[in-house]
Amino acid sequence: MSLQISILTPERPFWNGQADEIILPTETGEMGVLKNHAPIITGLDVGAMLIRGGQASGSKDEWNSYAIMGGFALVKQNQVTILANEAVSAENINPEEAKEAFESAKANLEKAEGVKEKVEANFAYKRAKARYQVVKVLKKTI
Repeated sequence: MSLQISILTPERPFWNGQADEIILPTETGEMGVLKNHAPIITGLDVGAMLIRGGQASGSKDEWNSYAIMGGFALVKQNQVTILANEAVSAENINPEEAKEAFESAKANLEKAEGVKEKVEANFAYKRAKARYQVVKVLKKTI
């Protein structure tokens, strides 16, 4: 039996299916989950989430990538439930726009002054970086 994965966003159920492995962007770093993983609840950071095999790709060795904009994940009895603030599939991201947004957000972060401006610029940078990373992963798998 593989992992049963459910990704839910406030707007709709984003994705539901089976996979062999998932890599989550947690607040303490990336966390890989395989079959029979110990039960855990973890906070998700803004970042790239990768899903390998099963229904996610049609091939055991193929990876699908998604940009996750924070949330929580529950791993229990080979079920992974992800409550995400927002999720975007790599196929739905324009690579050129993602690169431009990333470079612009990086420049804005470097120019930011004051606590509020730095916090807002950092959040925009993390979102743009997640979207850009997901597109780069997609290009590597093609």
